[in-house]
Amino acid sequence: MISVIVLAAGEGTRMKSKRAKVLHRAGGMPLVEHVVNTAAHLTGEENVVVVVGHQAEEVKSALADRDVRFVLQKEQRGTGHAVMACRDAVEHAGLLVVLYGDCPLLSEATLRRLIAVHEKNGAAATLITTRLADPTGYGRIILDERGNVKAIVEQKAAAPEQLAVDLINPGMYCFRSDLLWKHIGEIGTANPAGEYYLTDMVEILNRAGHTVAAMESADASELLGINTRVELAEVDGIFRARKVRELMLTGVTIEKPETVTIDMPVAIGADSIIGAFTHILGHSEIGGDCRIGPGCVIESSLIEDRVHVAPYTLIGSSHVRRDARVGPFSRLRMENEVGEGAHVGNFVELKKTRLGAGAKANHLAYLGDADIGERSNIGAGAITCNYDGVTKHRTEIGDDAFVGSNATLVAPLHVGKGSYIGAGSVITKPVPEGALAVGRGHQVNKEGWVARKRPKQS
Repeated sequence: MISVIVLAAGEGTRMKSKRAKVLHRAGGMPLVEHVVNTAAHLTGEENVVVVVGHQAEEVKSALADRDVRFVLQKEQRGTGHAVMACRDAVEHAGLLVVLYGDCPLLSEATLRRLIAVHEKNGAAATLITTRLADPTGYGRIILDERGNVKAIVEQKAAAPEQLAVDLINPGMYCFRSDLLWKHIGEIGTANPAGEYYLTDMVEILNRAGHTVAAMESADASELLGINTRVELAEVDGIFRARKVRELMLTGVTIEKPETVTIDMPVAIGADSIIGAFTHILGHSEIGGDCRIGPGCVIESSLIEDRVHVAPYTLIGSSHVRRDARVGPFSRLRMENEVGEGAHVGNFVELKKTRLGAGAKANHLAYLGDADIGERSNIGAGAITCNYDGVTKHRTEIGDDAFVGSNATLVAPLHVGKGSYIGAGSVITKPVPEGALAVGRGHQVNKEGWVARKRPKQS
């Protein structure tokens, strides 16, 4: 049995942010979610406990779709205090792994190696260690003659010869649960900060006659926490590079991959082509044989096979069915469905609209809160007037309808199947199936009006 505690209660003052550090995003996901993902692959979500404190509700919300448990650390009094708060939330048998919520690059492979080393040595605790060319600021790992951990010496308390040690403590541990809970109450607060430090467990376990082992990792980058926006940007870049490489190796063409931004949860099918400077965000899914032009932004949307999204198109929380064409310069603002083979053209905006299969809105239209039937044609400049100042209303347009250019459809409104609406019409009443609706003033030509009204030129 493996339990995992993820420490995510701190504020992270060095980030200079109103937001808790673990909520900052890298690769399109909160830092803490990366760590929870890794922990869940190791043991299952139900065995993961996240310690929350600063902005606890926001951290819980960020992990709302995960089956993890939460423990509130009401006062942030150190790492030992955070683990103590989990006494009633985790198993007291098996192994307990302690991780930090701001170390998103930590891999499952490293954790499995930690557990293997721990079990091989029969240790009470095993620490992940690594070497840094400049270890300033980190606790130094002092080993005994057998290679076990004798002490962790913090920077401020280290003697000159200890400061020369380059083996550091990133703060990730594997404990025998029974021994941790037996001895954790011995951690004291005799330190300048008056806090409970989990690092004190090394001395406590050694004093009780137990072994504390070390597992050295050659890759220091995956072990180090994020403390500044500079480090956050560097880690974000690592995730982005990993993602585009992963996609290209599975058959996706990415033009100028150094310019695109693709979040880690995104899925893209083989033989799709992603243009330069495109952003694909959230849990978006893009099918195979798609063409996403340069400069597009697609967020939390489903794009089926063989869709062509032309340049500089924005798609948010929408579903575009196969063989559709969208763009250039289109905006699918939210909760739209574009049917199979439908066309959404330049400077067309959809909002909470269903565009049926084969329907077209090719130019300069606004379609909000609308249901548009199959094969219907929406002319240039047509709009649905969906808001009366208080309430949003829907427009329903049947199959095979034709809406002329610059038509204004005042909702709530029903336009029947196969009907026509004349260009420039303002339509406020239902249009029967197969009818022609024209709602505009009659043209009047007044002969000689200009000569009578315009002042004579001298």
